[in-house]
Amino acid sequence: MNKEYRYEPVIGLEVHAQLLTNTKIFCGCSAKFGAAPNTNVCPVCLGHPGVLPVLNERVVEFAMKMGFAVNCSINQKSIIARKNYFYPDSPKGYQISQFELPVCENGHVIVSLKDKEPKKIRIKRIHIEEDAGKSVHDLPYGTGIDLNRCGTPLIEIVTEPDISSAEEAAAYMMKIRQLVQYLGICDGNMEEGSLRCDANVSIRPRGSETLGTKTEIKNMNSFRNVEKAILFEINRQHEILEDGGSIIQQTLLWDADAEEARPMRSKEEAHDYRYFPDPDLLPVIISDSWLSSVRESLPELPASYIDRFTNVFGLPVYDAEVLTQEKSIATYFDEVCKFTTDYKSASNWIMGEVMRILKEQKIEICSFPITAEALAELINLCQNNTISIKIAREVFGYMIVEKKTAGQIVKEKQLVQLSDEGAIRTIIAEILTKFPNELEELKSGKEKVFGFFVGQIMKETKGKANPQVVNTVLRAMVTEL
Repeated sequence: MNKEYRYEPVIGLEVHAQLLTNTKIFCGCSAKFGAAPNTNVCPVCLGHPGVLPVLNERVVEFAMKMGFAVNCSINQKSIIARKNYFYPDSPKGYQISQFELPVCENGHVIVSLKDKEPKKIRIKRIHIEEDAGKSVHDLPYGTGIDLNRCGTPLIEIVTEPDISSAEEAAAYMMKIRQLVQYLGICDGNMEEGSLRCDANVSIRPRGSETLGTKTEIKNMNSFRNVEKAILFEINRQHEILEDGGSIIQQTLLWDADAEEARPMRSKEEAHDYRYFPDPDLLPVIISDSWLSSVRESLPELPASYIDRFTNVFGLPVYDAEVLTQEKSIATYFDEVCKFTTDYKSASNWIMGEVMRILKEQKIEICSFPITAEALAELINLCQNNTISIKIAREVFGYMIVEKKTAGQIVKEKQLVQLSDEGAIRTIIAEILTKFPNELEELKSGKEKVFGFFVGQIMKETKGKANPQVVNTVLRAMVTEL
């Protein structure tokens, strides 16, 4: 039996999302990314003796929002704990986190892969915690420690071992990134580390209910690397078992350049962290009114956008899913539809030309030079046959460069579509006279020559002739001959 069929992967993900609060979780230091090393620090986040942490209320609110978004139950009493371990970038010697009674538990998300049934991924817990600092290893004098990140608020989203492939894991990560961005609680930037993923990977004989020995992979800073790293580890474990070896529980670091995972350290069990309730922090009590207020403040989420785009705007599900991958794109489409009723054309333009420009120029939609209203004007000029689709693409290019509206460009460059049947008839008559041999072929039934004449007419009119009128008039004139 092929080894890929002998074993099945079992994967669980731990996703850390850095929260978009102005200040850190237990002090008033700025949580902004990119400051000079060791400037956004104070005695609290540095763990100096005698200091008392004070919980940032917004952190709990953001955790609740994520919990609601992924169908969790919210614990109205949760415990803040100390997770004890020594590492140079954690000056206190422990991390303030949660163990028993996290803010959120028992949720799920649905992920969809092409040509496969939607898959339910259970979420075991979402808890709040502080981030550690950062070791900087590429300095000329050795390794430095930047503690700006100490105390930056995080939520950790932990799945059950429900993920069955590297592709599923990447799809789940995309779903989580999409949700935190829609909620406005995290920017989802994996390259900057504001969304990080650790993967617990094991394999077991297909059909077995017993979990295999797991390894943990860290340092995956893109969806592509999540997929590559997990696939690498699945294959590595296959090879070991096929050769008669056994899997060692350990932590691996993904090297994106070498495309391989390397051992970091042996993996200790969770109880070795000696969790206990933090004596400086009271339990978090969430009142009924606070819970209701946070629930009511939730923004429209992707599933609602998809439902509205398909049922109200009549888009195919594929279009709706593409447009809602990024909240900013969904919002832009929504805005375009305030100024046009040709919703499918709006979808086509955004998924095609607009996204092409965003990719080529490496910009976000907020920096896109054509406003939603301006794009809608271009779409409307096509819809009312003022310009053709071909001319519209030309106008679109001018709009990007010249920062003018479609109407201004069409007027200045005299690009209005020629739809007058009399004028088009005159042009067709001249073309037919120029190509008598081709005309005879067309009259004898060679239909492909019809396209030749349409091309000549469009060339003569510099693409301005209305293609529908050209086809109708040309067909009628040939029949008359």
